[in-house]
Parts: sequence; structure tokens; C-alpha cells
Amino acid sequence: MTFPQAKNESNIDKAISSGSDWDAVILIAQDHQHLNNLTLKETIASHQRIDARVGKECMLLIASGIAGGRLVYAPTGPLDRGFDDVRRVSDAAKKAIVMARDAGSRNPLLVVCGVPEDQGYTHALEVAYFGACQALWQPLEAREALNEEDIEPVKSIGLYAKGKLDMDALEAVESGRRLARDLCGTEPERMSPPRFAEYCEQAFEGSSVKVEVVSDDATLRKDYPLLYAVGRCSVHTPRHQPRVIRLEYTGEGEILQNLFFAGKGITYDTGGADLKTGGHMAGMSRDKGGAAAVAGFVQCLARCQPKGIRVVAEIGAVRNSIGSDAFVADEIITSHAGVRVRIGNTDAEGRLVLADLLSHLREQAKEAIDPTLFSVATLTGHAAMAYGPYTAYVENGAAREHHCGDKLANIGDIWGDPGEVSRSRKEDFDFVRPRTKADDVLSSNNGPSSTTARGHQFPMAFLSIASGLINHDSNADKPLPYVHMDIAGSGVDAGDWQHDTPTGAPVVALAARYMGL
Repeated sequence: MTFPQAKNESNIDKAISSGSDWDAVILIAQDHQHLNNLTLKETIASHQRIDARVGKECMLLIASGIAGGRLVYAPTGPLDRGFDDVRRVSDAAKKAIVMARDAGSRNPLLVVCGVPEDQGYTHALEVAYFGACQALWQPLEAREALNEEDIEPVKSIGLYAKGKLDMDALEAVESGRRLARDLCGTEPERMSPPRFAEYCEQAFEGSSVKVEVVSDDATLRKDYPLLYAVGRCSVHTPRHQPRVIRLEYTGEGEILQNLFFAGKGITYDTGGADLKTGGHMAGMSRDKGGAAAVAGFVQCLARCQPKGIRVVAEIGAVRNSIGSDAFVADEIITSHAGVRVRIGNTDAEGRLVLADLLSHLREQAKEAIDPTLFSVATLTGHAAMAYGPYTAYVENGAAREHHCGDKLANIGDIWGDPGEVSRSRKEDFDFVRPRTKADDVLSSNNGPSSTTARGHQFPMAFLSIASGLINHDSNADKPLPYVHMDIAGSGVDAGDWQHDTPTGAPVVALAARYMGL
């Protein structure tokens, strides 16, 4: 797994000179009027005299005195308005790196200057690097079918900074984001449940991460009954059979914090018996974005090796197929936690998978020091409708008391991986209440989440009940903070789940929060 290597440059005059090792300079700035470097400023001014577009849009400028003879100038526009944030730098970097690559650059130098001197832009250069890598990524199938060096030709990206940057940490995070993009953005046969598990095993081979794959049919049926129901129609096809992938990272020294992650890995979602129609099935090979992000975060840990932290993840890789053995609405299935779940809609399958995973993690978290639980999923269209390209953090009471969502959202803003904190309320628990004595909880209504009031909040109530976490909220003897992360809006660039590039969200926010970037 390769991606552009990050290299620190601290001497701007030497780095941008025609005699340097870089073959292009990418300048990202609000404007060029206040540049301190005379070479860059005069180059831009001379081009602006003959081309009015310079300074208004991303442009390739030819300059013999600059490294590689190429200067890509990508203006960000204003950055100091109340609604601006560091993602404007990332957006400029995406455009600029593609232009540099297409012009023939293979080792460009990235210069970010003129950003506001406040906390929101503290990591603007690093965010620009992540944006560039995002734009350069090509799908796994393309890299396997074609020459990877031809379709991803950029080898390194220089980062100009007056001080030292932690390049190892940056590359660790990008490695995790790349794994997440590969797992999420791959078609349903190449990344079917068994092959998803194999890719994880390959990714963590030789690392400090312990990997265990549960594939035995009887074990899955007994220990993950809701998950198994979702995959029931797929078990007759060996290449689609479900898997549970367990990942565990334990840092050196005394463990002071334990994190537990459940990842939704629906490798293809037909909707099941509640079949997706009207073209809404396209893109459902990426309904595994939550599982991909969980694996990506663990990859960051494997590369960075932070001390004093333990992370346990369970990923449910399942195909929600349609056929004679598909589970249907009205079935009552007892979860791993012993909760009787009435199925309301088979297209609300991801929460069933997560509930069993969370129940297993809950049992471990009860005995752990400073535990926090998370579920990560492309769960609802409502999250994308409500928050657009932002991750939705839905907290239980214990998590709210610890400000878990606020801390993730605040640090995500600084690192260009933003989220919105969403409250879990009594209406959400009322919505999934049992209607008869035959069951304990309803999995879903039978309408689309995007047109359902509190459509991304009430699933968290279901997850809390079906997993047994409701017994460990803020009023319990052993409270367990729990945050549900819905990445339906943040999981891909621009919102097209069939064609757009997976983002790896919320890998960067998690790494910044728990690895001390």
C-alpha cells in the first residue's frame, strides 16, 4: 500500500529554487499580495499582468527560476469569515495536486501561507497534505488491473514548515485513511465479506494488531444472532458468507484508556425483502464505510504505536442479500444481549449487525479502565439530509457527561474532519418501544429515514436497547460512555456513494483525539 511520502522542508528559498529536488511548487494562500518570498510574489505578479484569472482560480504558471519550472497557484479565497474553516485549504490542495500531477510533477513541494493565525488553522499544512492524498487516491480495482505507478504517479510531497512536523504520524494517519478508502470504495465481489476479512489480515500482518476472524457458521448463528439474520440469505453462497473481524491494539506501558469500536460492514445492501428500488441500490457496495473507518483507525495505531491505550474493534462484514431465505419484517429475533427484536424493515439492517457487536464489546468494556464505546456506520440518509458532509455524533447520557462528542467535533474542526453533535432524547426511545408483549424493541419503522422525524437519532436508541448498553447509561453503577457515529453524509466526497471518493471519515478526527496529533 503506497501513497505520497511526506517530507519536511524548512528552507523556502532553497526548496523552491530551480536547483532543488522538487519538480513543482504548489502555493496555497488567500492571495499573493502579502507573500514574504519575492520569487513567488514576482512570478505570480508577472503572470497576472497577462492573465486575469491568476489569483482567482487554480492555475499552472510556467517559471524557469522555480523548482521544475512549475508553480501551481491555488488561491483559497477569504478564510477569516465566521463560516470559513480549514477545509478551504484542503479544497485548494485537491485542485492543485491534480493539476501538478497532470502537468507531469511527481515530487511537488507544498507551501501554505497567509492563513489566519488562530487555532482553526493551526494544522492547515497537514490538512493540505491529507487533501492532496485524498485527490490522488485511485480505487483498489484500478490499481490491481493497471500499473499502479502509472495511475498514482506522485511519489512524495514536500511540506514547507518553519518548524519540524511529525512526518511519521502524518503518514500513519494517511495509511489508515488509505486502508479505509480501499475497504469502502471497492466493488462487492472484490470486497465480499471473506475478502474484506482477508484484506484486513493482510493489512495488519506483521504489525502489533491482533487479528481474529470468526467464520464458523454455528458460532456466528449462536453468538451474533441479529448479524446472522441479516446474512442468512447469503450463507448458501460461500463467497458471500458473513465474517466477524476482531482487531485489538494494546499500547506499551500501563493502559489508561480503553476504546471499543463496532463497525458496520455491509458489503452489499440490496435492502433485503424490503428491496431497494428506483435506482437506490447503486452505491450500496459502499455500505461498509463504517467498518472501513474502524479498520483505518486501527491502522493508524499500528503505525504510530501510541502508549497507554488499548483499542478493541469488532467489524461485521455481511451481505444483505435477497432470496428465499432472506429475513423479513415482523420476525422476532433475540439479540446477543437477550433482547427480543421485532424487525420493522429489512433495509434497516446495519443496526442489527452493530447491536450484536456492541453487546460483545459491552461485556469487555464493563471490566476495562476508562472505557468508551463507539459504533461507526453509513446508517441513515437522514444524517446526510440533516448535516450534509458532517459526521453525526449521537451520544448516550454517559458520553454527554464526558463531552465525548464535543471533543471529537472540536478537534475534527481543526483537522478538517468535522462533525456535529446530536442529542439522544426520550422521543427516540419511545419510537422503538415494543407494541406487544412478544418483543422488547422495534428495529425500525417501515419508511425511509430521510423522511422520518429524528431519523438518525432514534437508531441510536435501538442500538442502546438491543445491545444492553441501556443498562450502562449515566444512572448505572457502571456507566459506559457510548457514541454512535453516522457517516452517511461524511463518508464520501460530494455525496455520490456510487462514484465519489471515500473520505475515511472519521479516521482523522479519531487519530487527532486519541493519538495526540
